[in-house]
Amino acid sequence: MDEKNERKAPKQNNNNRYAGLLKNIGMWIVIFVIAVVLIKFINPPAQQAKSYTFSEFVQAANNNQIKSVVIKGHQITGITKDNKDFETYAPEDPTLVKTLLDKNVNITAKSEEQDSVWRSILITWVPLAIIFVLWWVFFTRQMQAGTGKAMSFGRSRAKLMNEGLQNITFKDVAGIEEVKSELQEIIEFLKNPQKFTRLGGRVPKGVLLIGAPGTGKTLLAKAIAGEAKVPFFSISGSDFVEMFVGVGAARVRDLFMQAKKSAPCIIFIDEIDAVGRYRGAGLGGGHDEREQTLNQLLVEMDGFIANEDVIMIAATNRPDILDPALLRPGRFDRRVVVHVPDLKGREEILKVHTKKIPLDADVDLNVISRGLPGATGADLENIANEAAILAAKKSKEKVTMQEFEEAKDKILMGVERKSMIIGDKEKKLIAYHEAGHALVAKSLPNADPIHKVTIIPRGLALGITLQLPTEDKYTVSKESLLTTITVLMGGRAAEQLALGDSSTGASNDLEKATELARKMICEWGMSDKLGPITFGKKEELIFLGKEVGRHNEYSQLTAVEIDKEIKKIIMTCYDNATDLLKKKFDILNKFASKLLEKEILDANEIDALVNPQ
Repeated sequence: MDEKNERKAPKQNNNNRYAGLLKNIGMWIVIFVIAVVLIKFINPPAQQAKSYTFSEFVQAANNNQIKSVVIKGHQITGITKDNKDFETYAPEDPTLVKTLLDKNVNITAKSEEQDSVWRSILITWVPLAIIFVLWWVFFTRQMQAGTGKAMSFGRSRAKLMNEGLQNITFKDVAGIEEVKSELQEIIEFLKNPQKFTRLGGRVPKGVLLIGAPGTGKTLLAKAIAGEAKVPFFSISGSDFVEMFVGVGAARVRDLFMQAKKSAPCIIFIDEIDAVGRYRGAGLGGGHDEREQTLNQLLVEMDGFIANEDVIMIAATNRPDILDPALLRPGRFDRRVVVHVPDLKGREEILKVHTKKIPLDADVDLNVISRGLPGATGADLENIANEAAILAAKKSKEKVTMQEFEEAKDKILMGVERKSMIIGDKEKKLIAYHEAGHALVAKSLPNADPIHKVTIIPRGLALGITLQLPTEDKYTVSKESLLTTITVLMGGRAAEQLALGDSSTGASNDLEKATELARKMICEWGMSDKLGPITFGKKEELIFLGKEVGRHNEYSQLTAVEIDKEIKKIIMTCYDNATDLLKKKFDILNKFASKLLEKEILDANEIDALVNPQ
């Protein structure tokens, strides 16, 4: 019963917020209506009256057509005997009143200054005073409401999730079993601390989740909130920093103050690198707002006053730019690396994301997982979602393997641009280019298997040759790297052999090949001539987080040798690709012709072309 009542709490809070919002809107509507009524009452709209010239008015009076008049200075208004209103402007005429009296017209005279002062006061000041009083009452009530109002900059924006309010648990997290066991140990610390402290141990103060984007760091935090059975404060690193100096530090203090009142509890800071970057690296010097916030965070995590039973969990994909003081033991005692899932992990993740998707009998999640090496949990969720959307577009009752293949191609290669018009000559060049890549890859034993070749433009590419490895790779040999460069050079080699010309379509291939060759020489020490030595040092801007160049710590003579070795690798691979294609030139022509005919060739069709029975 308690759990059900707690699960209803967010809905009740939302209803209360909606009720308060409607109440405020209703109050402003009432204020507006009152102001309009007062203005209308004090200054009623003038009735439409016919405008007479003075001569018309005198003539009507002489003809006994006027019933009554009101004379106010030179302004005359009145009613005719057929009950119609009129108005006119009268000059100084001493005989006018006598003429009207002779015709038995009822005359009312008023001064021009009569009621002008009181009328002005009522029209101008009374409505303003009423509106000001009502606004002051409304503003005072809003100020008394507490958090989230005008003067509460220093209050923490952390969301508190109590027990039972988070429905994600470790059952919803798959593919990272080691990480789950590490975090379950932290939860056990909070549930039963005596089990560990009886032997002199202490509860870890912080856990830093490190991993590439999409690996499931935030999902793990949500699962911890669902499993912990203790108050869970969640906040983003960017929520601390504001343009006002001192606000971030105040929010850190307020957050830990709330956490101490709710201890034992967990604080989760997502994207902590927003406030945890190196101090002294910014343009603002050592006293900018972000650094004050970080200093306060360091003090709260491990200062003179201990925060017992408050564990902080943070997530980042840039641990290299975090301040060393934040990473030391006593603050973040544990660093948990959330890796990209392996084959088994990808299959388990797909099972979680397809739990609510009706799958056809032909869907094999193991086959799908094998074709997605290096995919993160977010990638796999996206593919499952895309497959469901594609099946819904086709009005299918279940998602089939075809939709998963289409979704995989869409994610890996981009959306097809079938409307793009390409000339026959250019299309032929693209076909030979992609056929060259595929044929070289099929001819080399260490190359990854060809999954699909297409000359339909996808994304930014005019044609794509997609290779998918059969297993996960954690290290790459020199031979595999040379094979990759040879496959990259196959497109340019095919263009030269078949058409006697080269195009800009190979620009991306050449860029990748040159980058790989340079890393082989400068970073991985794979040059027989220069030896197992690294050359140069990466230069990064701490606030950009990207490599902006390499610092050359070697002589100009060495630089010349490096360039020679890079060129040697690329030209050797290019010559190898050319030799392979020369030997199989007939197959290259058939391959290109088949591509021009069908536009897309899968692995089975490619095998039939390259190795005919």
